[in-house]
Amino acid sequence: MKFLLFTLSAAAMFAQAQKGAKAPMTFFVTSVGPGNGANLGGLAGADAHCQKLAAAAGAGDKTWRAYLSQDAAGGKPAVNARDRIGKGPWHNAKGTLVARDLEHLHGDTLELARLGNVITKNNAVTEKGDLVNGVGDKPNMHDIITGSQPDGRAYADGKDHTCKNWTSNGEGTAQCGHHDRNGGGISWNSAHPSRGCSQENLIGTGGAGLFYCFAAN
Repeated sequence: MKFLLFTLSAAAMFAQAQKGAKAPMTFFVTSVGPGNGANLGGLAGADAHCQKLAAAAGAGDKTWRAYLSQDAAGGKPAVNARDRIGKGPWHNAKGTLVARDLEHLHGDTLELARLGNVITKNNAVTEKGDLVNGVGDKPNMHDIITGSQPDGRAYADGKDHTCKNWTSNGEGTAQCGHHDRNGGGISWNSAHPSRGCSQENLIGTGGAGLFYCFAAN
């Protein structure tokens, strides 16, 4: 009987510990961009930036991918941001769930679109757990570059939505979302294009060259 009581007590303590355990970080907004405008060194360079920031935050054991699409141009095929980031679920640095899966993240059904993901100013934090400036803050940094349509897929209109597939800091534009869902566009991943691809133009539009990173595994 004593052994049984001990076993039940230990099980209860373990369950309580698990209940209070914080989910590991699998999503963040980059605290800084590479600093060269939208020239990220292509998708590979953007992924490496995510991995570097995650490693510095103690989450380098995961495979990190930048939430960026690639246009079909220059002999390169189109790449959808949603196809690069795994299947979820994703939690921020504070352990808060931001989306259960790809369908929840993008509102793929009417029901899920009404429900919405939980990417907001308070939840779309950096790998350090810090808030990112939004509308009303100085400077405003709510433009998060994605190159994507609202469903997370690349554009198919033959225009440049990715600053020449993330290799330009001059000509071109980058489609941006608003992490705070404020300021004339409520979409977290597809609100409007940037003025250009330089660091100055990204800042002038209301951003800083930041992007979303998701753990793909």
